[in-house]
Amino acid sequence: MNDQQNPYDPYHPQPQIIGYDAYGQPVYQQQPAQAPQQPAYDPYAGQQQSPYGYDPYAQPQAPQQPAYDTYAGQGQGYAQQPGYDPYEAYGGGQWQAAEPAAPVTAAPAGVPGQRPAPEPPAAAPPAPAAPAAPRRAEAGDDREYRTEQFSFIEEPDEDSEDVIDWLKFTESRSERREEARRRGRNRVIALVVVLVLATVGGVGYLWSAGMLPGTGDSAQKDQAAAGGPQRRDTIVLHLHDTQGGGTSTALLVDNSTTKQGTTVLLPNALAVADTEGAATTLGKSVEEDGSSGTREALDTLLGAKIAGTWRLDTPYLENLVEYLGGIEVDTDTTVPDPQGKKGADPLVTRGEQQTLTGRAAVAYATFRAAGEAEAKQLQRFGQVVNGLLRKMPSDAANATTAVEYLQQIADPSLPEKDLGASLAKLAEHAKTGAYKTALLPVGQDGALAEGTGDSVVRDILGGKVTALDASGVPRVSIKDGTGEDAVEAAKVVLINGGYAFVGGSRTESRAKSEVVYGDDAQKATAAEVAETLGLPAGSVTKGKPAGTAAVTVVLGRDYEIPGAP
Repeated sequence: MNDQQNPYDPYHPQPQIIGYDAYGQPVYQQQPAQAPQQPAYDPYAGQQQSPYGYDPYAQPQAPQQPAYDTYAGQGQGYAQQPGYDPYEAYGGGQWQAAEPAAPVTAAPAGVPGQRPAPEPPAAAPPAPAAPAAPRRAEAGDDREYRTEQFSFIEEPDEDSEDVIDWLKFTESRSERREEARRRGRNRVIALVVVLVLATVGGVGYLWSAGMLPGTGDSAQKDQAAAGGPQRRDTIVLHLHDTQGGGTSTALLVDNSTTKQGTTVLLPNALAVADTEGAATTLGKSVEEDGSSGTREALDTLLGAKIAGTWRLDTPYLENLVEYLGGIEVDTDTTVPDPQGKKGADPLVTRGEQQTLTGRAAVAYATFRAAGEAEAKQLQRFGQVVNGLLRKMPSDAANATTAVEYLQQIADPSLPEKDLGASLAKLAEHAKTGAYKTALLPVGQDGALAEGTGDSVVRDILGGKVTALDASGVPRVSIKDGTGEDAVEAAKVVLINGGYAFVGGSRTESRAKSEVVYGDDAQKATAAEVAETLGLPAGSVTKGKPAGTAAVTVVLGRDYEIPGAP
């Protein structure tokens, strides 16, 4: 309706929309044709009057103002915009036009008796701007838009689901690629870490195994041979025989530089200093000065640092051997069962690779035949220690568990954890065959034998012997008149009693024993010697001792030999 040929007229009745065609265009109801209205006659101006009739006060008309357009916000009405259709802009819907202002005619100037024409009413504020609407194609524009082209906006399309699925697929595919790249980076990092750890572990193993140049056992032994420093851990072991009495002492040495373990057997006749500095024997020091005093005395004598003391009573040795399932020892003698009846089977049989139970191990370690040297018994004790270490776990945790199983009160100098760690190291040497047993040689007066004694102390213990003044130790000699071999048995008793044994020999058989002293100052010492050997006080007599001895003991048949049947 609003086009170039028929501008918008608010007073012209608008056709009624009765529907829309296939292209979305409105369809209007046909209006009957109306006769054109004749303008009123104006006698004054001779001009055509307005549709409202005759105005007696009308003056000559001024140029007519354009009709008020409610949509003139752009400076001109829609009627002046070619090709614009307000029905199409609003989808062909109903709309209401603002009431136009009445046309006003101005009175001609200079006409008397006429009032001026009234001012036209002020224009109403423009209505809010409507949403921008698509404009129709201007004349000559070959672009032509149709409503059906935009039907996909409101009509559901089955392809939209495919598009969404495709977007999801591409997104998930990108995520999978990123995840694959991330996993690849993690694998590379893990591989690098594994290679580094493997390299470090391999180097560490080669170093610990001594396979790297300059770190092997040969290099360490060369260093030791060249007089280089060596690291040793040494503990002292005291075996207390709770049944037969007496003690057996050994030093357990772990040389971590040469990867060698050694048991050094110490005779009870070894002369050491007591807590007051006076000379005494090792056997007497263990009984009187205890573990701490004996350990300090050995430190002073041998010049070796002893870390702690392990006191092992024979019942605990029996339990430990049983806990380990028995030990294997090459026995050198047959040991009868001390608790068995006469004629019963022996507890230990002589032979190689003999399996010893707890009772058998204790019996073999403490056995000493009549007239047999102390060194023999110490050698058996060393064999039991070696077999014990071969069965001991070589890791510190399990070795400590074995020690704790004994439930023995540990010496303060060597707690159970430290003792377990030391035994584990020694066990490792024993299982690999890098273990040996050595006897510290001692002279008749308890002093270390020259040459061999110094070699053991220097090479095994890494120490240096400190000379001990043994002049304060009573020197005792023995003459055996029992008709049997009683010298060795009496010697052991004297050494354990703290006396220096200076020699023994045989003499004519006699019924009574005598203890002879030469100086009155030695009378009290002679009485103590008689008491130590179990002889009566009346056996002490003044005379001439043999050789350099302060007291000489002549044994008769009244002397009871220790350990004799």
